[in-house]
Amino acid sequence: METPAQDPTLRPRAVALLWKLLDEQRRELAVGSLFLLLCGVSAGGVPQAVREASNALRQGDPGEAMVASAAIAVLAVVGAWTRVLSRVRIFNVGREVEFALRERMLANLHRQGPRFFRAMPPGEVMSRATSDLAQIRLMVGFGALNLINTAVAYAVNIPLLVWRNPSLAALSLLPFPLFLLVTRAFGKSMFQRAKTAQETLGALSDQAQRVLSGMRVVRAYGLEASELKAFDLASEKALEANLAMARLRGALFPILGMGAALASIIVVWVGARTIVLEPGRFTVGDILAFQAHLVLIAWPTVALGYLLSIVQRGRASVERIAEIVLAEPEIDDRGAEHLGSVEGALAVHALTFSLEGRKILDGVTFAVPAGGTLAVVGRTGAGKSVLAKLLVRALDTPPGAVTLDGRDITRVRLEDLRRHVGIAHQESFLFSTTVARNIAFALGDPDAPGAPEQVSHAASEAQLKAEVEAMPEGMQTIVGERGVQLSGGQKQRVALARALLAGPRVLVLDDPLSAVDARTEALILDAIERAARGRTLVLVTHRVAAAARCDRVLVLDEGRVVEAGTPEALLRAGGLYARLAERQALEAELEAL
Repeated sequence: METPAQDPTLRPRAVALLWKLLDEQRRELAVGSLFLLLCGVSAGGVPQAVREASNALRQGDPGEAMVASAAIAVLAVVGAWTRVLSRVRIFNVGREVEFALRERMLANLHRQGPRFFRAMPPGEVMSRATSDLAQIRLMVGFGALNLINTAVAYAVNIPLLVWRNPSLAALSLLPFPLFLLVTRAFGKSMFQRAKTAQETLGALSDQAQRVLSGMRVVRAYGLEASELKAFDLASEKALEANLAMARLRGALFPILGMGAALASIIVVWVGARTIVLEPGRFTVGDILAFQAHLVLIAWPTVALGYLLSIVQRGRASVERIAEIVLAEPEIDDRGAEHLGSVEGALAVHALTFSLEGRKILDGVTFAVPAGGTLAVVGRTGAGKSVLAKLLVRALDTPPGAVTLDGRDITRVRLEDLRRHVGIAHQESFLFSTTVARNIAFALGDPDAPGAPEQVSHAASEAQLKAEVEAMPEGMQTIVGERGVQLSGGQKQRVALARALLAGPRVLVLDDPLSAVDARTEALILDAIERAARGRTLVLVTHRVAAAARCDRVLVLDEGRVVEAGTPEALLRAGGLYARLAERQALEAELEAL
């Protein structure tokens, strides 16, 4: 995944994405804009009605004043009604855009591989999914509303000012170009500070998430004070970045306010002088109307300062969200075909794979017939887990290296492949929910009819049910963040139960027995044998006792196949497999003493 600094096309693509989403909401924007226009016209009519009422009272005509007062009341009601409707429509546009971006973020995150999450940790992703999306919603909803409102205010009120007194209108509007120059001058700095503020907030969120998920380790090493100090430092950086943004915004508002006050002074000064020198040309009612029109223009103009802040933060957030939404996945299945029915024959041919410049697998070749079982054995670092991930394309499998029923797995849809080829990883990930729901995750719908019975059976097969039911909450026990409430062996068995429940045609088990004792291992192997009936099984393990239950064994060493055959034949051969078996037998004898 390219970083923003490496990808100069990110900004225009991010803008294009936002415009596309706004185009989908054009009807709501149009209706909201119409209500804003009606609201602006109603508001613009009030100063004129005030002018008529003032002049009528000055001339001693109470009837005309009452008519003007009634007009003010009607215009106020219409303005309030259209104001509410305009906000409902346009604010909803912001929420719809936020919802669409959230959906796209989640969908694209599901497609990303390890490289993406190494560059963008979970805390950063969460910050963008919360803070940045909120800023975009604010920019699109509140920002669009105020931008349209300002345009309507200008379009309605400026012509009325010019109509009543062109020269006074020109003088009173003189400060307003200053508003635009000031906001333009502040724009670049505000964008950079907004982006920095969002980035520091993301770093803070990531640090908090990292420490909370690893709290056991922090406590075990007595590093609470150190982590607190680091969190305080990140908090101070986030605070300073946001204060810098606030200081810039705070300097902008008084400048804009001074311009509005200056316009008001001009109206009173010049208007009063005109009334004195030319009584028939201008009235007190005209001054009141002028002041009211200027207020209707001034406040939206002053709000441009706040609007600029919102827009700049929103722009920064759009780019940060686009880094996720537009990120290209490591494993791309565009143009891939549906897999269809699967028998389960798995073949690997000359598979060579490197990770971060280091060769992990070198020319690995083997085949497992449909319904067959294969154990992959080797020392730590031999490449066993990488091989397991390549079989399900959890890593970017080279084209033509792995086939399923004779079909290259890089040419079939990932959704189909992973439905038929399941994997239980060595490092089991559990969600912070109940044991039952972690197992039922494989069903897609944990609340589906019959799910509890299936979950219970899978837990029994994984030799987990008795232990879990002994807990106070049984299968409804909350496992905590990443399964922190369970032991390593229990977490592995939850993952195994989940894989067994999915029932794929090809089952890849990546060292599912590394954290269990010998007795539990034997019981789980019995369950695996039962689960393997009628499906293909690839068992990645470092335990010879587990490998002995498979039809064939593949022995890896430094990424190469050094031995392959039946367990009995490999024991007789006296190679690496036999040496591993001898060493593990000695270790078992020592443990028994």
